[in-house]
Amino acid sequence: MMDQLIKKFPAQLKEGLEIGESTIIRPHHFQIQKIVMTGMGGSGIGGAYVADLIADECPCPYLIKSGYTLPAYVDKHTLVIVSSYSGNTEETIASMQQAMDKNAKIVCISSGGKVKELAKTHGLDFVEMPSGWPSPRACLGYSVVCQLYVLYHLHLISEKIIDNIKTAADLLSFEQEDIMSKAEKLAELIANKLPVIYTADRLSSVAVRWRQQINENGKMLCWHHVLPEMNHNELVGWKHKQENVAVIFLRYRDDLKQVQLRTDLTKQIITALAPQVIEIYAKGQTTADKMMYMTHLGDWLSWYLAQKNNVNASEIQVIDFLKAELEKFKI
Repeated sequence: MMDQLIKKFPAQLKEGLEIGESTIIRPHHFQIQKIVMTGMGGSGIGGAYVADLIADECPCPYLIKSGYTLPAYVDKHTLVIVSSYSGNTEETIASMQQAMDKNAKIVCISSGGKVKELAKTHGLDFVEMPSGWPSPRACLGYSVVCQLYVLYHLHLISEKIIDNIKTAADLLSFEQEDIMSKAEKLAELIANKLPVIYTADRLSSVAVRWRQQINENGKMLCWHHVLPEMNHNELVGWKHKQENVAVIFLRYRDDLKQVQLRTDLTKQIITALAPQVIEIYAKGQTTADKMMYMTHLGDWLSWYLAQKNNVNASEIQVIDFLKAELEKFKI
């Protein structure tokens, strides 16, 4: 099942554009000075993508807040984007209620559940994602595009970013077979190893997505870090040979020259200590192209790893167990 959901990612981006374009977001009564996106897991990662996509353009600071609470600075000048595919994520609902108490401008993005009920009851803006998808992590396209359209409708970003998503979707449709082939070969190289992912900090969201998808779909542990920050701490941890790791560098040809040099030197150091070091360059012209290309490659990789590990990429029994246990305690 998960492979069919991954295959639909380019089409999902295009459908998200249609949903976003037809959505009406009412203007706020006060000037928006800051943005907070609250969401967990597969519903929250879309916010990290948006933060990377708008970093060079949006005039407001943009914070992704995962958890039960919002920062003290949230007020009537804050846009709070509530993202929960199911609409029943307890952490996100708690943050949503705080946002209402603080008189923030709230826009909800969900397929239903309690978030939809609260939005209707309190007259909040609501962007409805298609229901029926079995996993929030399979709805990244909807999440990213709908959040971008919220910002666009509130005049916080330009239409150029939206247009770039359209071209990125076309790129993925054209490259899909090649991406699948590369992902399958990559899975062969890193199966039975601990994946370690490094990338430039400006597009850290993609590395987070790779880690999360390898965790959930591949049922594997994985870690990631970003450059240049890892050069100031984690690099020292590479003192001894590591026999069971596979290091993957996600690279972008338009990264800062300083970061490219650091990456080259870091790769040189680690190559002497790790049995498998792999370098992958993104395809595309725009930031959106490159992010979505790398995302689709990572998603397919996670599915092929699931096949290698002989596990069901869709199941999340341990998360379901945890939620059921939490329900027994009324805090």
